[in-house]
Amino acid sequence: MGPLSPGEVLLRWDVALLLLAVGGSGSSSAHSLRYFYTALSDPSQGLSFFNQVGYVDDQPITRYDSSIQKMLPVAPWMEKVEDYESGYWERTSRTLRMTDVVFRKSLEILQNRYNQSHGGLHTLQWMSGCEVGPDGRLSRGLYQYAYDGEDFIALDRETLTWTARVPQALETKRRWEAETYWAQRFNDYLEGECMESLQKYLAYGKEALQRREAPVWRVTRKKGHDGQETLFCQLYGFYPKEIEVTWMKDGEDRRPETLTGGVVPNSDGTYHTWLSIEVDPKERDCYWCRVGHDSLPEPLDLAWEDPASNGGLILDILAVILATATVMGAWLIFYMSK
Repeated sequence: MGPLSPGEVLLRWDVALLLLAVGGSGSSSAHSLRYFYTALSDPSQGLSFFNQVGYVDDQPITRYDSSIQKMLPVAPWMEKVEDYESGYWERTSRTLRMTDVVFRKSLEILQNRYNQSHGGLHTLQWMSGCEVGPDGRLSRGLYQYAYDGEDFIALDRETLTWTARVPQALETKRRWEAETYWAQRFNDYLEGECMESLQKYLAYGKEALQRREAPVWRVTRKKGHDGQETLFCQLYGFYPKEIEVTWMKDGEDRRPETLTGGVVPNSDGTYHTWLSIEVDPKERDCYWCRVGHDSLPEPLDLAWEDPASNGGLILDILAVILATATVMGAWLIFYMSK
């Protein structure tokens, strides 16, 4: 595999975070705590060598950056959970500074193992975390590594062994399984400290994590080929992540005919998505987009509307603006004359 450009590294970092969010809890009764680490062999263009981001239910809670060498809270409520007097932030920062050193050495080893003596830009990623089900028990534990964006090695919690995803990981598997306490130690973390932290964070972040924000919506259309056209149902700024969206025709679900961009996180912690369907323009009025979300008292049925139908409303708004401007102008003239 050739060296990555800085743009490709940024893209892979964004994709990795996206996959992290998409792979999160699937229902409001399931919750997760995950930490995602990324190291670069040749930082450039403002990128730090080592970063770590913590998430609860796909919402960022902490961040570490090797350029400042400090672990900092991202979610405001995290400052209440772990205060500065307790020494938590400094202890965690110290641990991450040591992890930074380990990742630098690991990248050198992997470059040699992949015969990448020419150097270049490469990435090492690590994700660890736990997820609880509706019964409050551990339903899923993750401890896995990736190199240059491809799976490298992962912990099998059932057998407490390591699964090598590529031939270059076989040596790592042999070394780690020779010292069996590593797998046990990592599994103990997932079942113990990770679960305890998750429950504590859920209690402190309850207001933010259980909030409800309704989607802002827009239905648009685009001319296609062979006289067909595509309808788009776009939804923005909703939380939580789980949302049901489908195109309907005359009351029938047309899910098999639709395309979707998936549910994607926004920088403010909310989400957006879109759904499209190809239709015959003559049958356009038979279609509507049905949306179900926890923030809505009942599902929304959204249909495309001709912008011309809003002409009267637009004229009314312009009339109000003009009238207001006229009154303000008259008041200003009166004031200046006085």
